[in-house]
Amino acid sequence: MHTGQSLEEAIRAKAGELGFSACGFTRADAADAAGVDLRSWIEAGHHGTMGWIEERAHHRVSAQALWPEAKSAIALGMSYAPPSDPLALGERPDLGRISVYAQGGDYHKTVKKALKALGRWLAEEAGCELKVFVDTAPVMEKPLAQAAGIGWQGKHTNLVSREHGSWLFLGVILTSVELEPDVPSDHGQHCGTCSRCLDACPTNAFTGPHRIDARRCISYLTIEHDGPIPDEFRIAMGNRIYGCDDCLAVCPWNRFANAAAANRAFLPRAELAAPRLADLLALDDASFREMFSGSPIKRIGVKRMIRNCLIAAGNSGDPTLEPSVRAHLNDPDPVIAEAAQWALAQLGFSRAEIQAA
Repeated sequence: MHTGQSLEEAIRAKAGELGFSACGFTRADAADAAGVDLRSWIEAGHHGTMGWIEERAHHRVSAQALWPEAKSAIALGMSYAPPSDPLALGERPDLGRISVYAQGGDYHKTVKKALKALGRWLAEEAGCELKVFVDTAPVMEKPLAQAAGIGWQGKHTNLVSREHGSWLFLGVILTSVELEPDVPSDHGQHCGTCSRCLDACPTNAFTGPHRIDARRCISYLTIEHDGPIPDEFRIAMGNRIYGCDDCLAVCPWNRFANAAAANRAFLPRAELAAPRLADLLALDDASFREMFSGSPIKRIGVKRMIRNCLIAAGNSGDPTLEPSVRAHLNDPDPVIAEAAQWALAQLGFSRAEIQAA
């Protein structure tokens, strides 16, 4: 730490060296009010089958419920601003659309490595205790980030930044040291009457501003949901096979986001930026693991990916995908077999043609 430099200034400088684009400070209990909203969201069943949210809700509602000794929270953001329009592949039904955040390296590893490095430095500088968290831990990152002033929760419930738009990965460090809080952001002031994110949702997953029913969200359906995709959402999925960027991509604040500021670990891998559905439908478990090695996509497994791609193939209007789809008609997994039948029917094949060898 340079002479005359405050601890807060030193932390911001070190965070920048480690690849973070945003850094702010707040009290550890600053986001406790968000816990009340979380409980009502869970009680309404809007978390779907994400039981891990309900199981750790008692920790998630408050940072100090997770770690009573915490006095301050350091909220950090790492940019993954895309180099091209995330919505462009909507015009290419033969390709699968993968959410921007998953086209590069696994953000959990990159963000956690940087958090741990910052944490080690801070422990040495300030002689404090601390804990680091990425989104796999029961911490309310977005409300804490808003309280720390690095952005605000938009009507799509995700964080929005003046400098980075909707493209920030978040991490949190809870620490026993007292830090001077930053001025919190006010979402009402910055979003105004704009409702583009709400209007863009293909499945009408938003029950109102700042309220989402995960059970209707394409990100939930393609990633977290294990089972058949409900009929009412299949056509709306289009060619989205892993996540959905629509509500993020239409945010007007993205015009200030600079792709050059994105961490290079998140640059799109060529094979994930615009994959052919036919190639994805040919994957077996081994080739799936090889293709998605080092990617957050790997955790959903080949079966869920094939299910998603079959729905996309059905929506493609491309009869040349018939052989790729038909190969899954007799899959021992009934979810896969049914999705293949649905896809062939959507492509215009009759029941007799579907059942023909």
